[in-house]
Amino acid sequence: MSASTGRSAAPERRAGPDLVGVLVLGTCAGWSLVAAAGREARPEGVLLAVLAVAAGYALGRISGSLVPVAAATCAATAGLLLAYASRDGVPGATVDPLPGHIGVSAALPALAAGAACCGAWAAGTAVVRLALRLLAVGCAGTALALGSAAGCAAALGVLLCSLAAARMRHRTVGLAGLAAVAALVAVGSVAVAEDVLPDGLTVSLEGQLTPERVLLWRDAVELAEEHPVRGTGPDRFGGLSPVARQSPVAAGKPHSALLQQAAEQGAVGATLLGATYGWILYALWRSPRRTPVVLTAGAALTALAAFACVGNALSFTPVTMGAGLLAGLATARPPGDGQQEAERGVEVVHARG
Repeated sequence: MSASTGRSAAPERRAGPDLVGVLVLGTCAGWSLVAAAGREARPEGVLLAVLAVAAGYALGRISGSLVPVAAATCAATAGLLLAYASRDGVPGATVDPLPGHIGVSAALPALAAGAACCGAWAAGTAVVRLALRLLAVGCAGTALALGSAAGCAAALGVLLCSLAAARMRHRTVGLAGLAAVAALVAVGSVAVAEDVLPDGLTVSLEGQLTPERVLLWRDAVELAEEHPVRGTGPDRFGGLSPVARQSPVAAGKPHSALLQQAAEQGAVGATLLGATYGWILYALWRSPRRTPVVLTAGAALTALAAFACVGNALSFTPVTMGAGLLAGLATARPPGDGQQEAERGVEVVHARG
């Protein structure tokens, strides 16, 4: 009886993050329908994003358990190809003309670099590890070629974090640091929108973000204050924001996923967006993978979270699916892990017999 309990304990512990993920993603989908009820709203975009994350996560868990190196390599290559082709109009990945836009050209190279570095840590030979890390450098170069300095910096940052993760023995500290970075960016974006920062700092940030983006953020804050619980309804920001209506390049969005959720789905929607990121960090913390793999994926997904706070990255299906895929790869059970658990169970039975 005790040996059987010991064999089943690890799978039960690993099922915890999956159950949390189902709850969080299901609540996100359900709340979008609640926010849209009785209004001329369009929750399809939110539902598609939830489906893309779930599908990518499942694909990453399956492929990462079977062929982790090949799966990571394919994910990184596909991300680069989609990022490069986005300027030619890949469905769901069109480049937005808003100055300073942070979207596909920044997010996909960062995620691709994370997948390449995760594959490098799973590789068994030095040659393959070097090749995959060079692929991560190529991700930074691709972002730069696409005109995204933020994407280039993020890809290089993911590579450096991956190399530095080799010296970290405890993933908790690293994940806590990544969570603090994401929280700092989120709080900073809200502070800019609320215009509560010192004048000099506000002017400097407006120069980086562009004044038009800041005006869109302030419209989002006003809508969130007018409709604090359910928001205005999914995909209604463009019709209610004066700045978005007058801007030919705003595409009906505030170019901040956090502020868009607050405006269109209220405080509950914004909280659920943060809970989704928290679930991913929790899944990484409980992951059976090595700590460098976990922290590498965490760095790439934190870069995406930062982009989502100040840009339009999560509006594209390839990005949301890529995020789920990377999270799945980094939390998949290593090949042969089930067999090792069974062998350990047999050893316990023999020892106690």
